[in-house]
Amino acid sequence: MAIAVRGSVWDPFTALVRQMDDFDSIVRRAFGGGSGGTTTGFVPAADVTRQGGDVLITLELPGVDAAEDVDVEVLRNRLVISGHRAEQTKAEQDGVLVRELRSGAFRREFALPEGVSADQIDAEYDRGLLRVRVRDVVRPADRPTKVAVRTADRPAIVDTGGSGQE
Repeated sequence: MAIAVRGSVWDPFTALVRQMDDFDSIVRRAFGGGSGGTTTGFVPAADVTRQGGDVLITLELPGVDAAEDVDVEVLRNRLVISGHRAEQTKAEQDGVLVRELRSGAFRREFALPEGVSADQIDAEYDRGLLRVRVRDVVRPADRPTKVAVRTADRPAIVDTGGSGQE
């Protein structure tokens, strides 16, 4: 019995070239090659944590002159952190440019609750980390009140935040 393949001939080298083109495209997009040879700036990584009633936002900004190149501002209930990281030196070897450190402008925005003002915000830069503290974001009245689930054998008891009432 003979098997006939119609319409195309499988060429392992053509398939390999197509796979390499796909791989190159993925690498270019991941490392800022993009289309047209333009590169994009970087987006600094951020951690947002709670510390009591405060919120602490930590951004990784190594190689940034925070005093000159970083702005922290409140704009329409949003915390906006923007700036610029200067381009690092270029290393060229055998006609190949190697650059892994991103440079350029960046901007990160974080939603703020109603009523938070710039007076409640402190920013500090140390060892490549920008720490922005938003004080008194969670007020005692905003904290959740625990509600017990009522079952057939016991009535529900509501915790009113330690006032001693049931």
